[in-house]
Amino acid sequence: MPRAGRSAAGRPRLSGPRHPCEHSPVTLILGLSLLVLFLIGLGLVEYAVHRRNLASIPIRIHVNGTRGKSSVVRLVAAALRAHGIVVYAKTTGSLARMIAADGTEFTIHRPGLTNVIEQRRIIGVAAAERAEAIVLECMALQPKLQSLCELKLIRSTHGVICNARPDHLEVMGPTERDVALALLGTCPVNGTLFTAEREHLPLFEEACRDRGSKLVALGPEQADEISDEEMERFAYIEHKDNVALALAVARDLGIPRHVALNGMLHARPDVGALREIELEFFGRRVVFVNGFAANDPVSTERIWNLTLARNPQARTRILVINCRLDRPDRSRQLGEVLPSWAPAHHYLLVGTGTYALARTAVAAGLRPTLLTPLEGESSPAVFEEILGACGRNSLVMGAGNIAGVGLDLLKFFQNRATPRAEGEADAA
Repeated sequence: MPRAGRSAAGRPRLSGPRHPCEHSPVTLILGLSLLVLFLIGLGLVEYAVHRRNLASIPIRIHVNGTRGKSSVVRLVAAALRAHGIVVYAKTTGSLARMIAADGTEFTIHRPGLTNVIEQRRIIGVAAAERAEAIVLECMALQPKLQSLCELKLIRSTHGVICNARPDHLEVMGPTERDVALALLGTCPVNGTLFTAEREHLPLFEEACRDRGSKLVALGPEQADEISDEEMERFAYIEHKDNVALALAVARDLGIPRHVALNGMLHARPDVGALREIELEFFGRRVVFVNGFAANDPVSTERIWNLTLARNPQARTRILVINCRLDRPDRSRQLGEVLPSWAPAHHYLLVGTGTYALARTAVAAGLRPTLLTPLEGESSPAVFEEILGACGRNSLVMGAGNIAGVGLDLLKFFQNRATPRAEGEADAA
């Protein structure tokens, strides 16, 4: 029976055993301390397992850069695979993919937001499969995270930074030099860094000195060593710089050039790879160029110029720019330079946040009548709008971003493409 007592106000009160959930502050602090120590111990065990997995994979290649990361990952992995090396690879380009040792691809499912810890899981899978090499695309944007990924998660033997161009300036900027410094966070320690970047080489040299690595900087002469005939053997439009980088990594690993190149020619390209798709539509010939994955102004203009040079017969030129509401800086960057490019006859603005690009482009001197805002329009509606703007011989290039309507448009054109002539095998 509880004992009766009196409160300060003179009213009776009952006293009895404490409720099970009532604990003293000392008990709570002790419990929390034990929980924290348990979690720290668990983290240390997980990191020890990760370090053991890393040590079991002698060749670790970390690929970074503004443009071309996904392509270089696939090219390097294909070169190693052709040489008989058990290699696993992972790209985070247009669609996140894990590439097994036999070239089979698996979609990477993410239950929540993208997280760099994902790399640890991929390395664990590769180690369990006794991989001899792993090729990983850097998935971090924040400068500190890029460095963390290299120094703690990957600890690469070979680093690749394709280039440093003005993109994601809101995170890595505000200047192109800042972008280069951010990307150099993935410079390996006591390894080898490969790059085709030519504007910021002093920064690359300084980073390599700081981390005790060797710098292999490729110039135009290395790209020119790859013949146009060799490039034409790719089933999509590949860039010589990307192939030159992959060949340089392969050479460093003792892989003969002809073996590496043959492997690359049979590699499956990223879904966002630059490629031309031709279709016939009621007597009209339309060539569609998938440039959606190039979303910084420098890369996009280069692809636009390349596209025009490859299709001089086109009488109608159309640029389809896929905008993103959460990337207003990118839209403004494109809008500022668009009037200075080789002109198109029509500029179709799709996706979300198109007003930022339209306003900036008009302020920079582009005629408003050339712009067709299609904010929020469905993919079928955009496809019909494109076909409506096409003449008898038209060139259409997608740019800006591949997510959403960009990927849908690519599929629309692929599914309606003119069948390839016999012998034109598509590596995809």
